[in-house]
This record gives sequence, C-alpha cells and structure tokens, in this order.
Amino acid sequence: MKNAEKIKEYSNGEITIFWKPAKCIHAGECVKALPKVYDPKAKPWIKIENATTDELKSQIDKCPSGALSYKDNKGDALEMTNYETKIEVLENGPLLIYGKLKITYKKDNQEQKNKVTAFCRCGASKNKPYCDGTHIEINFSD
Repeated sequence: MKNAEKIKEYSNGEITIFWKPAKCIHAGECVKALPKVYDPKAKPWIKIENATTDELKSQIDKCPSGALSYKDNKGDALEMTNYETKIEVLENGPLLIYGKLKITYKKDNQEQKNKVTAFCRCGASKNKPYCDGTHIEINFSD
C-alpha cells in the first residue's frame, strides 16, 4: 500500500489553496508571480492573505507542476478544462504541456491531466515521465 499523499491547505475564507509538496518541481513561478504570498524561507511559506482571491487563482492556474491547486469555498475544486493546448520548453528545465491530456502507461493504465503537466527533459527524474526538480540538483543545461 502506498503512503497517503501529503497535502497542505491554506484558506482565506473565499478560497482554499492545496499544495502537494511531492509534485512540486521548484520552478519558482509562484514566488516570481506573488512574492508577498509565497516565501519558501518562511513558516508557513504561503501567506494567502497577501493577495486577492483573483490574483491567487490566476497564479495557481499557471503552476507548471500542478502542485498548487485551489477550491472555491462556495463550490467544487476548479480545473481548467478549456485550456488551449500549448507546449513550452523551460530553459534548463522541464517540458510543460498546457491543456487537457490523456497519458497512457504500460498495460493500458491511463491518467487524465487537465491543466499544466511538467515532463522531465533531463532524464534524471525519479518520477518519470514527470519532472521532480532533479534537473536543479544535477545542473541540467539545455
């Protein structure tokens, strides 16, 4: 039996942010977009009260790994289902695929992705085909 996935929750009353540390590739997009909210050196590292709900949603929708997600406290978890399919190669980092994807593994095991998916380019990820941030540790350059 696998260990339960660790999920941290942060709420401002209107929205609840979910952070899945195991999925985070440490691209730093959250810190760049909202440095007053996300401070990796602070505890807690997310200070949700330092941005509006709309600012938080906009930033979370751009999370390259999907480690950050949110739930509108008036409804269900929000997923971007009409995202334009787009591919972006991050310098010295993963390949980002934006949009709705169906990933088929060996033995017809499938997984649906609806937002942003980060695929490993360096070959060293321990979570292939997904990026786990190892490219930073090995100084991957491309």
